[in-house]
Amino acid sequence: MEKLILYHGTPDKIVVPTFGLGDDKHDYGRGFYLTESVELAKEWAVCRPNEDNGWVHKYELDTDGLKILDFQEKNVLCWLAELMKHRDAADTKRYRMLAQKFIEKYGLDTSKYDVIKGWRANASYFYIAKEFVRDNIDVDILEELLLLGGLGIQYCIKSRLAYSKLHEVQGELSVVKYDEFNEKYNSRDVAARQKMRDLVNSDANKVTNVFSALFER
Repeated sequence: MEKLILYHGTPDKIVVPTFGLGDDKHDYGRGFYLTESVELAKEWAVCRPNEDNGWVHKYELDTDGLKILDFQEKNVLCWLAELMKHRDAADTKRYRMLAQKFIEKYGLDTSKYDVIKGWRANASYFYIAKEFVRDNIDVDILEELLLLGGLGIQYCIKSRLAYSKLHEVQGELSVVKYDEFNEKYNSRDVAARQKMRDLVNSDANKVTNVFSALFER
């Protein structure tokens, strides 16, 4: 039996993880999102521009018997396809048509999993996604770009079984100061975007194995 210690950063002091709740437009759809990194959880707790302090809740997840899909073990295109199911990288007709083809080719059936683990698509991710669907980024540098983004790894609790194995650690609730951690969040994003732009504009980006070309094979 393996137990994971996970953190949930949020503006809310009181949180009750509940099966069936959540937003379909989040990275992996409806679910409850956490991370193993308490520092990232602190940043995510105050990433909104409202100047309110946030909270970090500490949880224990008993993974015994759970089916966990780890997108780090899959092709990065599979991860992008999952995001395209829930989030739009562009609002053009071309994107909508190609995104559906992309999902059909690279998407995975995630319905049989209790937990999904993978990168968190923050603001810097959308820079990559938009440039990728515009055919400005070669697949060969895609994963390196994502790592530069410092996206962080998150867990999404999906099934009723997984919710039943998630328990908040009492007495471990901590407040997050907006002024300190919102600045860290923004600084990380600014630095990530600059590193990404540098790589996209470098000779390493051949711009031959691009988004639309993936459907020609």
